[in-house]
Amino acid sequence: MPKTIIFDTEATDKDNPVIIEAAWLELTNLDPFTTANPWVQRYNPGKPISLGALATHHILDEELVDCPPSGSFALPVDTEYMIGHNVDFDWLAIGCPDVKRICTLALARKLWPDLDSHNQSALLYFLKRQSAKELLKNAHSALADVGICAVILQHAIEQIGVKTIEDLWNQSELARVPNVMPFGKYKGLPISEVPGDYKRWLLGKGDVDPYLRSALEVNASN
Repeated sequence: MPKTIIFDTEATDKDNPVIIEAAWLELTNLDPFTTANPWVQRYNPGKPISLGALATHHILDEELVDCPPSGSFALPVDTEYMIGHNVDFDWLAIGCPDVKRICTLALARKLWPDLDSHNQSALLYFLKRQSAKELLKNAHSALADVGICAVILQHAIEQIGVKTIEDLWNQSELARVPNVMPFGKYKGLPISEVPGDYKRWLLGKGDVDPYLRSALEVNASN
């Protein structure tokens, strides 16, 4: 199986994130679902942590003074696949390395569309209601969040029925293509019903999310 990690970070802020903590589990087999070699490390980001981020992960700036600099972080050698919940945030925080990304958030939204929330904590209550409260005691530490992500991932794999990591990545790619407009004056409207001139206008912009672009391109002439 190609080198695959379930990955999470805690960071300084949302807009220009720099990692202050990174953690991973190696995914060594899909069936039976098997993980190994948990790893976690804190880092000194070299800039202040935002109050919003502090309220989420409770890691204080002064606790990181003697930690290695964030720029010293590196993925395990030969990593080919990175799995995470809203994985693009963590990918961005570590400098956008050349790996294939699998997003458990996108998979969860596709598999369980009627849930009122798809964040990790909500999904854990949906999937493991009796043990969720105990498992969530350390939520928003990177290593704890990796473990929660692994629970969600295992259930997603079982429901989809994939047998290889490449198949799982393909399912994630399909799930990441939106069915409804995520923003703007047509927010919430099925993309198939968005006027063609608006789709073509969006496609002419250079900063459109590539997954949204794929959805728009399917029927841009309509």
